[in-house]
Amino acid sequence: MTTAVIEPAVRHDVPDIVRRRLATLEDWLDPYSWLVTGIIGVVAAILRLTGVNHPKGYVFDEIYYPTDAWDMLQHGVEWDEKTDTAGYVVHPPLGKWLIALGEKMFGNTELGWRFPTAIAGTLMIVILIRVAYRMFHSVVLAATAGLLMTLDGFQLVLSRTSLLDIFLGLFVLATFAAVLLDRDHYRRRLLRALETGYDPEAEVRAPRIVPWWLLAAGALFGLACGVKWSALFFLPFFAALIVVWRVQARRSAGLPSPLARGLAGDLGWSLFSVVLSGLFYLATWTGWLITDTGWDRHYRALHGMSEPPVLGALLNLLHYHQGAYGFHSTLTKTHTYQSWPWQWLVLGRPVAFYWPDNPGDCGAGNCIREILLLGTPLLWWSFLPALVTLLWLGISRRDWRAYAIVGGAAAGLLPWFYFAAADNRTMFSFYTLPALPFLILAVVYVLGALIASPRYRAIGAVTAGLYVGLVALCFAYFYPIFVGDLIPYDAWMSRMWLGNRWI
Repeated sequence: MTTAVIEPAVRHDVPDIVRRRLATLEDWLDPYSWLVTGIIGVVAAILRLTGVNHPKGYVFDEIYYPTDAWDMLQHGVEWDEKTDTAGYVVHPPLGKWLIALGEKMFGNTELGWRFPTAIAGTLMIVILIRVAYRMFHSVVLAATAGLLMTLDGFQLVLSRTSLLDIFLGLFVLATFAAVLLDRDHYRRRLLRALETGYDPEAEVRAPRIVPWWLLAAGALFGLACGVKWSALFFLPFFAALIVVWRVQARRSAGLPSPLARGLAGDLGWSLFSVVLSGLFYLATWTGWLITDTGWDRHYRALHGMSEPPVLGALLNLLHYHQGAYGFHSTLTKTHTYQSWPWQWLVLGRPVAFYWPDNPGDCGAGNCIREILLLGTPLLWWSFLPALVTLLWLGISRRDWRAYAIVGGAAAGLLPWFYFAAADNRTMFSFYTLPALPFLILAVVYVLGALIASPRYRAIGAVTAGLYVGLVALCFAYFYPIFVGDLIPYDAWMSRMWLGNRWI
């Protein structure tokens, strides 16, 4: 399929090679890509919303977040009903406010607290499709990325359970999408500057470009941090992407010294974006800031210290953060389903979210009902080979897309290796979720390389189609333990491929 690229009206002679280097995909002009996005988005929504109010009652850590969300609707902050005072929590409020929106709509019910996560999981898939289309300029590869996430049991379970991680994954992916859009916007503006008379040899400065998408990325990143602080792992990654992509754009435009020329502007706008991140993060604490009842809201006053307007509240919030960080950094309590980062991509220890003592009668002698946080095995066992292949292809091709994908996966995974080694912290496999879109993009990149090979195009297309079909079959096979269907014990046991590690 032919993709449309931006071709502004030519006003000055711009060499064709420069025009080609700076040309960007005009994705919104391709109706087929939006049709595919809509179809896959609807399928994803159906899978995530159908029966989302089952099972009844709280599942796994739903004992914390939906109850906090409901209390926030009543009091503006988390609340301890036993003591009738503010509750102490160790995660920022935004994820719970989003859950509270569902509870506001549908009440303090299973539908109320799970509806927002199902929507967030669906939006992740829609954004991933658009990101893949912009990166690969292929409707087929974009659809493949969306289908693989739609058919992933790990993302499905987290979309149907009221935890915070699906919101974290959504905002991290949305931030990456905004940074990607900023790359294209910057290149388009450089091309327009060249066409309107900008002379790279004569001008001392780079063209002045207002990076609206970079500012949007800052706001979205602040919201990601407002869900969980682990979003900060991605800050160096996003910062590096912004600088490297802009330097590459200036080099493509023919600007001498592309690193030095424009670096001040890059850093200035990036700093402004960071300030926006901080402001949006603070906005997520509005409930705590405007009430007098939040935990440690008046810590300084209670301890005989001055508490001036605004500054006092911010200092109290800083103290709250110090306490929460101390909790996270010393959390070493063992848990049956804890796991280590080196186990995550090989599905070494999934988490049992739901296992009722009385599952019901399925017509067999012994019946099981379980919700297991397990990635679709065939898909997840492809991640490590795909990353290795992607790294090799990125080096050999010098492809910016490969570096971006590997960098995103590393940002979402490698910091946890450090914390595992440094302080033996209690960890769970669902910490992987923010890295999941990049892992799927790695698989899609490799499939795209197979399809694009002139010598093996037919074999590559068949291989890619067969792979996606097998992932779909694998997803269908494990679907009963993704959604808690009642099945015979033998049927359940046949799905425990790694034996006790999955039990």
